Formats: sequence, structure tokens, C-alpha cells
Amino acid sequence: MASIHASAVLVGARALLIRGPSGAGKSRLALALLWQAHSGALPFVRLVADDRSLVEPHHGRLVVRPLPQNAGLIEVHGLGIRRLAYEPAAVVGRVVDLAAAESARLPEAAGLQVAVEGITLPRLPVAAGADPVPLILASLASDLAG
Repeated sequence: MASIHASAVLVGARALLIRGPSGAGKSRLALALLWQAHSGALPFVRLVADDRSLVEPHHGRLVVRPLPQNAGLIEVHGLGIRRLAYEPAAVVGRVVDLAAAESARLPEAAGLQVAVEGITLPRLPVAAGADPVPLILASLASDLAG
């Protein structure tokens, strides 16, 4: 099991693994997705991990867990560390890369996949300064549409 610098939220049946440099907004995005569920835009969102995540390949899937000492904790800028309900494990369905240098208006197909611990996953590169929430909502909607 590898420890990586990433947050994760369960959205429906699959988790979003949120990566990016320090200060890119991983915790802010996790909170924004939780708020989307609270407001009804998403049916179910639950925190898995904030800032550091444990990832492990398991039967062809990537499983994400919180570090035991950080389970249920999230940093809220301006409020400090807060405790939330959390999922102890989830299967990752997509990787969101914040502050991605290679994000493009019309990205190449090769840039829309990434391997994490040997598991290839869909990838959503988000440019620095861009609001990732509409991109995530659009990608989830297109997944549901087939």
C-alpha cells in the first residue's frame, strides 16, 4: 500500500482521487463536492481522505483509504481541521489532477488516462485557477449518459 499526496471523495459508487501540488485546492474541492451533494446536485458524496491517501491495487481496481491517524479529518481554510463522516475505503473511478500544466481546451485522448500503482484510470486534468466543479459535474453526467 502506497501513501500519496492526494485527497479522495466517494461520489456515488466510485471515488475521485484528487491530486495536485500543495495549495492547489484538494481540500477545497472535496468540500465543494460535499456541498454539491448537500444542495442536491449530486446524489451521494462522502469524504474518504484529505491531503494524504493510501492507495492499493486490488483485483484490477485501485482502492483508496485514509491514513488511520487522519481518518475523518479535513482541513477547512480559515476554520482549521474539522471532523466529518467518512468512508474507510473506496474504489477509485477517476483521477482529478489540479493545476495540471498539460490541461487543454480539447485534450488529447492520451492525456485523459493515468496509471496509479499499475491501474489505468480516467483522468481529468484541471488548469491552475480553473474551477474544477463544473468539469467534474460534466464528466460525471457524460459517464451516466454512456
